[in-house]
Amino acid sequence: MRKRSGYWLLLLFCFIIATQAAFSTPNKKSRHEYEQQGSIIWEAKTEHKMMALTFDDGPDPKQTVAILDILKRYDVKSTFFVLGKRVTKYPQLAKKIVEDGHELANHTYNHIYFNRKSSHSVILKEIQLTQQAIHTATGQTAILFRPPGGNYNDLIVSTSKQQGLQCIMWSWHQDTRDWDLPGINKIKNKVLNNARNGDIVLFHDYVHGRTQTPQALELILPELKRRGYQFVTVSELLKHSDPQRKVHQKRQESRKHPRL
Repeated sequence: MRKRSGYWLLLLFCFIIATQAAFSTPNKKSRHEYEQQGSIIWEAKTEHKMMALTFDDGPDPKQTVAILDILKRYDVKSTFFVLGKRVTKYPQLAKKIVEDGHELANHTYNHIYFNRKSSHSVILKEIQLTQQAIHTATGQTAILFRPPGGNYNDLIVSTSKQQGLQCIMWSWHQDTRDWDLPGINKIKNKVLNNARNGDIVLFHDYVHGRTQTPQALELILPELKRRGYQFVTVSELLKHSDPQRKVHQKRQESRKHPRL
């Protein structure tokens, strides 16, 4: 009898643990649901011939500087999703990015790949440390956040939102995978063959060892400019996004015709 009661107690214990784990695991909705809510953005919906180039994982004294020189030569403004630890290490470089007219955004402090087991405190600490690093180096406060690896769930989204950050991914057809050194022509073709209005293109301004990104940009930028594309920061791109414009128009109408 004791053995049987012990067996049922063990089953009950396992059930309680499994139930707690299920309720504590952050929910992850579909991309469509997050896009409908406006809580995560992969690209802008716009008729304007513009796109945003983004660079992850920097800043770096060699690679970031090389990219900044090219962007300046072609009069291109971009968004740099920086790591807090690298901003702390190279504050003057972060400051230069801003002085050149580009946008700094949050990409966590240590490039931690958040998953379903990541706690609120870990996510919050990574975000806050990077916000502090950016503000200390530049005096600015980032308003955009990109989780490493593009990992997302409700907890990641809600934590970043609580810190006043909009979660930004990238156009899935514009992942250059430049970190994998696929070849200059492959990077170039990925961008040029898939160029669409409202694209958010993913590059990296720090790749361990060496990079092919500056050479690819030398081929990409003049061709897209020839096609009539304008390059803007992510924040600027979102201002021209159709859903954003509709919200702005509604606000303007409400000011003209306030409720009585």
